[in-house]
Amino acid sequence: MRHRKKGKKIGRTSSHRKRTLQALSNALIEDKRITTTVAKAKALRPFVEPLITRAKEDTQHNRRQVFRHLQSNDAIEELFGEVSERVGNRPGGYTRIIKLGQRSGDGAELAMIELVDYNDVPPADTGRGGSGGTRRGSGKGRRRSSEQEEQASETTDASAETDQKPEDGSAAGSAASSRAEEEGAEDDTEEETGEVSEEEPTDSSESTPGKKEEE
Repeated sequence: MRHRKKGKKIGRTSSHRKRTLQALSNALIEDKRITTTVAKAKALRPFVEPLITRAKEDTQHNRRQVFRHLQSNDAIEELFGEVSERVGNRPGGYTRIIKLGQRSGDGAELAMIELVDYNDVPPADTGRGGSGGTRRGSGKGRRRSSEQEEQASETTDASAETDQKPEDGSAAGSAASSRAEEEGAEDDTEEETGEVSEEEPTDSSESTPGKKEEE
């Protein structure tokens, strides 16, 4: 029979459970908010709240009793300093547990435990709870993102083609202009050669009468 044995085992031996709750308590006191499983959060609450109650009265005996559970000087200084000043007027209920839904890896129920006096604003939606946190939903999101990437690549390719078309037109125009210049130069040379050929017969005609006169 399990009489007078309250407390959650959380799947650990006595020594392992003690060290786990000790580490979670130190993290909660120093960071004021941690994310863990629902089972660990429910086991942590009755472990850490009596220590916070002891910290309201800063005596050497209370410090030693709390240090026996936490084994951390930094956590002791934080607990008996800033935390005790914040919770001095609160009779109890120093922590709050907020469920966050299932973890995508193993489906474990997650929860966030925080100190009430430090975190009055509710946390933002993490998107892991409910139907949005399932693997099927994440696969749809990946599929949509891949489709968006493909559409973006198609638009970039189309813009690149439109950019290349004016360049091709300008290149064709420059080639046509160069050809026209070459043809114009050839016409000029042909005209010059024609003028020279027309002048040569006149010279020969002028030279022949001179020869006849000499004869």
